[in-house]
Amino acid sequence: MPDSTATAESSAFFLLDERIQKWIWQSGWSELRDAQERAIAPILAADKDIIIAAATAAGKTEAAFLPILTSLLKADEPSCVLYVSPLKALINDQWGRLDGLCESLEIPVIPWHGDISDSKKKRFLKKPQGILLITPESLEALLMNRGTSLISLFSGLRYIVVDELHAFIGTERGKQLQSLLHRVEFVLKRNVPRIGLSATLGDMNLAADYLRPVGNWETELIVSKDGGQELKVLLKGYVDHPPKLTNKDIAALQQEGKSVELEDTLAQSQVAVAEQLFKTLRGSNNLIFPNSRANVEIYADLLRRRCERNSLPNEFWPHHGSLSKDIREEAETALKNKERPASAVCTTTLELGIDIGSVKSIAQIGPAPSVASLRQRLGRSGRRKGESAILRCYAIEPELTPDSPMSDLLHEGLVQSIAQVNLLAKGWFEPPLVSGLHLSTLIQQLLSAISQYGGLTAGQAWKLLCETGPFSGLSKVEFAQLLKGLGEREILVQEASGLLLYGQLGEKLANHYTFYAAFTTEEEFRLVTEGKTLGSLPISKPLEPDSHVIFAGRRWRVRHVDLSAKVIEVVPDKGGKPPEFEGMSGKVHDRVREEMRQVLLKGDAVPFLDQQAAALLSEARENFQRLGLDTQPVVDAGGGVRLFPWKGDWVMDTLTLALGYRGYKVENEGLCLKLREADLDSVSDILFDLSEGAFPMEDELAGEILNKVQEKWDWLLTDELLSRNYASHNLDIPGAKRYFSELVSQGTFKSYK
Repeated sequence: MPDSTATAESSAFFLLDERIQKWIWQSGWSELRDAQERAIAPILAADKDIIIAAATAAGKTEAAFLPILTSLLKADEPSCVLYVSPLKALINDQWGRLDGLCESLEIPVIPWHGDISDSKKKRFLKKPQGILLITPESLEALLMNRGTSLISLFSGLRYIVVDELHAFIGTERGKQLQSLLHRVEFVLKRNVPRIGLSATLGDMNLAADYLRPVGNWETELIVSKDGGQELKVLLKGYVDHPPKLTNKDIAALQQEGKSVELEDTLAQSQVAVAEQLFKTLRGSNNLIFPNSRANVEIYADLLRRRCERNSLPNEFWPHHGSLSKDIREEAETALKNKERPASAVCTTTLELGIDIGSVKSIAQIGPAPSVASLRQRLGRSGRRKGESAILRCYAIEPELTPDSPMSDLLHEGLVQSIAQVNLLAKGWFEPPLVSGLHLSTLIQQLLSAISQYGGLTAGQAWKLLCETGPFSGLSKVEFAQLLKGLGEREILVQEASGLLLYGQLGEKLANHYTFYAAFTTEEEFRLVTEGKTLGSLPISKPLEPDSHVIFAGRRWRVRHVDLSAKVIEVVPDKGGKPPEFEGMSGKVHDRVREEMRQVLLKGDAVPFLDQQAAALLSEARENFQRLGLDTQPVVDAGGGVRLFPWKGDWVMDTLTLALGYRGYKVENEGLCLKLREADLDSVSDILFDLSEGAFPMEDELAGEILNKVQEKWDWLLTDELLSRNYASHNLDIPGAKRYFSELVSQGTFKSYK
């Protein structure tokens, strides 16, 4: 902070330790950022929880750690800080950012996860001081395996920092983390100030409820005022056309021993998008998000090949969770190296706060998983003062035929992308989901706590996990029902003294190396070439010898498959087809679908569309009007009645089950519900009945679902608890009821009855 005027205006700056002030000066900072300035005093006070919300690369880490380090330097006793991150890569990145400063302050920084050597971990166990950077899974193992020493280990714990808080909320890992933090404080018998670092969410008060779900501690929200840079958006439309070669053509060429070019096997629109990306992005740093690992591989390969054909060094690198650490780090290093341009084709792995420097633009192929996700991605662009954030969207829409489904007629993907950009510009983001019961994670935490304490009574377990812990949504009766079910499955046994211990199967499960993770990971094959591991593919999709695959942005031929070792040996090859990875789409929120309806309803031009996208939107609007969806929510067309609630996926799934419960054959088509073998009059009657209160109960709806087992330990739940757990995550009964009430209040039934 060399500017003396800026220094004089910053009263918070002088609250920092002089050594940290000196480091700020030497780093050439002209001023503290908004969040950094506002966080110093409350963090030093250490009498409340704090959430620091700002865009990616807005200085959240420094906002937390500059005052935290000051506090450690002032402490009379040896002290430590617990920093929890969702990613090992983010821990490694933060270690690099903090280690230089902390070394000069003689404060140790210890990374702790599966890739860290035992010698580094033993340093902290021997002398628990400084900053411990850890994942939820490693913290779980620490509590389970060193339960008797936790008091001494964390006696000097002064702060708990949760990075990328938004990535935890509403997930199994997020519930696990809530429980772990509570269990640490339960042992210490005191509150430890929690500091959440997050992107700005739609409802920050819900984020505060997540950070400390029980207790009466105040939470201060520090939402950064920085940012506000100009946003430049272009959405290009493409009409999807089939590949140049049919499957029959491909088979005939292969039978003749001729090679098949990937470009000839892909939809022509994908090839056209790749060509546009190459022309537009070459020569600069960018992030490209194509919504699935399969598409990451396709576009990375297409773009790399274009570099080769033009005799250029490669500028495009794949980055996703199935790639090996070395290959992911190659992409990260290329992005950080400003001497040569580099763009990453990636999944959400580069959406979180790993430091890759600033990029010129974000390319989004298809709708983003959410508006919040799109905003997080945009935080990578336009970080330098005076620069605009640049968003390039690519919408691939099917060519319409007389048999096109409703989603195609209304060009759902294009309209959803427009709606997301509109909401982004308005500053709206999805609120965090905090309502799920996560009973699968409760089972894991129960087994973990039994290991930590060497056994618990039912009353002690209830108090630790439910009464004072984050699983307060479960009653004592339901908790007893859970324990009974676990006993019947030999997960738990109860001694005559009342102590709960592992049963035969419970001991086997808790002692397995996969236990520490609250989520299920699919078993995978390891891809190897010349002894080097490229990454992994799901075991459910093994490859035969001489088949082809695209991986790490290159084309390979399978030479050997070792089923017992789960290893696939590959060699470079000119052929290839993409691996069948899952998609990355998220659930759509009510507000997004409502905005989609407004996009179709309005006739005004959307300024950020190119000519083709504008033509596709015009086509969608014409179909919207032709179907009468501007005045009514029900259409009788195409072999059944379709209901357009314009609600999010939770309400749509609830409506599907409610109508199915009343005997209708219903399909959820995303934008609409298709009621087969129905007419307008009968649909009008049943909708009116449901609006008047004849709505099925939660257990009645969830009871109809066959695949309720979705989380890791759901298979251990009783049918009743399984139904309740499923409903808490996937259904919105109040929202569905409100929708029916809206229909009545608007007099909608009269319009088509």
